[in-house]
Amino acid sequence: MFIRLFVLSTALVLLAGCVTSPTGRSQLVLMSESEINQMGLQAFSTIKKETRVNRSTVTNHYVQCVASAITREVGGNWEVVVFDDTDANAFALPGGKIGVYTGMLKVAENQDQLATVIGHEVAHVLAHHSNERVSQKFAVEQGLNLINAIASPQSATGQTLMGLLGVGAQYGVLMPYSRIQESEADIMGLDLMAKAGFDPHQSTSLWINMSRAGGSQPPEFLSTHPSHGSRISDLTGHMPVALQLQSRARQQGKRPACK
Repeated sequence: MFIRLFVLSTALVLLAGCVTSPTGRSQLVLMSESEINQMGLQAFSTIKKETRVNRSTVTNHYVQCVASAITREVGGNWEVVVFDDTDANAFALPGGKIGVYTGMLKVAENQDQLATVIGHEVAHVLAHHSNERVSQKFAVEQGLNLINAIASPQSATGQTLMGLLGVGAQYGVLMPYSRIQESEADIMGLDLMAKAGFDPHQSTSLWINMSRAGGSQPPEFLSTHPSHGSRISDLTGHMPVALQLQSRARQQGKRPACK
């Protein structure tokens, strides 16, 4: 009897947590917005303590310029920090936090390519991908206090949580977004950067650069990420829509000039 009640109650919780993503995909989201935002804020605070922050006025002005153009399209207050790290990486966290590693600036060769990266990462937040992954983990491991785990990021549970939020690589655990989430963020991010007035064509150039920088990549079926080729193909297929959005943005006077 107890088992039946437990299964029924769990099913009701999971059903209550079902929502629809911005692209119409069903998601399991169990955390409240305030809870997931707090987790993002705590994670960002930890990263700032443990990763050197870049102090270059020129570099910060450039990254802030691109990020501001993107975030104006979604609203809210976003903190943007540039970190001194050779990895070609960037992330965005619930609670309005964006991190860009200096290594990414060597791969994203211009403002439009950097806008592709930041738009993609912000799209992960808008699509509730972190909440979805934390919720899936919570659903599998009942009773695990994921919220408090962020207080000790070096613990096994803390590392798992950082990975679920999308910033786990530097903590010794890599938990990449799923192919579906990555593809969703690609298209949403492309629309975001186009709405801000950036050149959508540069999105494919970015992934060509990433492919070159990353060297050999395992076949797509061995990875949770789409292959660079599939990514470029999907972006190219969505390009007519993005170009229309950019044209509309330009008519509205949106012409980013970040240097």
